[in-house]
Amino acid sequence: MKKNLLLLAGFLFACQWMMYSQGAPSYEGGYKVKFDEDGKKYFRILSWAQVQGVYADEVPDDVSHFNFNLRRARVLMYAQLNDKFLILTHFGLNNLNANSLSPTGKGDGSQLFFHDVWAQYNLNEHHSVGGGLHYFNGISRLNNQSTLNMLTLDNNRQSWSTLGLSDQFARHIGVFGKGNFGKFQYQVAINDAITDGLDMRMPEDGGAPVYGGRRLLGSRDAGMVYAGYFDYNFLDQESNFLPYKVGTYLGGKPIFNVGAGFFLHPNGSVKLEGAELIGEDVSIFAIDVFYDAPLGEKGSSITAYATFQSNDYGTDYLYSAYGTGSMIYGHVGYVFNGDVNKTRLQPYVSYGSNSYDAVDDNRNIFGVGANAYFAGHHSKLTMEYKNEKFGDVKLGTITLQAMIYL
Repeated sequence: MKKNLLLLAGFLFACQWMMYSQGAPSYEGGYKVKFDEDGKKYFRILSWAQVQGVYADEVPDDVSHFNFNLRRARVLMYAQLNDKFLILTHFGLNNLNANSLSPTGKGDGSQLFFHDVWAQYNLNEHHSVGGGLHYFNGISRLNNQSTLNMLTLDNNRQSWSTLGLSDQFARHIGVFGKGNFGKFQYQVAINDAITDGLDMRMPEDGGAPVYGGRRLLGSRDAGMVYAGYFDYNFLDQESNFLPYKVGTYLGGKPIFNVGAGFFLHPNGSVKLEGAELIGEDVSIFAIDVFYDAPLGEKGSSITAYATFQSNDYGTDYLYSAYGTGSMIYGHVGYVFNGDVNKTRLQPYVSYGSNSYDAVDDNRNIFGVGANAYFAGHHSKLTMEYKNEKFGDVKLGTITLQAMIYL
């Protein structure tokens, strides 16, 4: 135990040194290459990496309490030929560790894959349509969360409510529309559902359904999904140029948004009655509120978020992180006074509770942590303790993450 904690402390010191040496307070919009004087033709590239050291208190006897993890390694590029057209490409990998590494880098866990590839046509200044492998999701702000600027160490897992069930890593192939009417913003999508998702179980006679509508019933009866998210910006207007929602602005501007969203998959789940496969609709709805604002004139700020979500994956459905029932989740963080070009600290707490119709126990998750910003989100160190309890299963983890974003 002491040895593992010493390793974690050493990792903290090394990451802090790297961040001071590589931080870029004068980032000023990143690497954007303009091909004309007015900037309507341009190309931009972003890259980021998140490296973790993780200590878990409840593991099997033959498993180490401590391990390293390359949580994310990503590259995102987008370009405009003119102000009417945009193309975006986003690729990378996730969770590369000792168990997913391969001897020559050819294993499944070592492979890069496309997260997003879509093309977009701007109807006018306020409305756009597009299609491809995209992230214009419904349900809630957290189902559209950016991984570049989260308040907590990572997103609330249960908020990525269809990840791997109907999509590829929270992305569908389909078409979308997005835009705004003044302070009211919207994004809607019609997509194909994945055929072979995470839930590859076969339904049992009289048992709970499985999420495999397209696989078991075919694309005609269970092939399409529908999603949308809508929010009203009471204070400053957030950008919806890209779908990735900001987790914390660090007091950069006052934001107060109230949102609501949905996800519908007709016949998405399937149960077996005798010899007949019966489809059940999957429907998920959520409301949420997001607040981020500076406090005073010395760099302090507050970030707060709360959501309620109703999940219907079919009668008594329960699989991994997903289950028919309801969820409440919230987090709050505070940035202490400080120079924006120097180190700033942001402690935070989070809490989520998930109820499931299939069982009596709730899944309760509590987190407490702190971010150290050396150049805003471009150079950040996060330490978090998370405790999760579900029935007889209890898990406590301490994670230290170093992030660089250019």
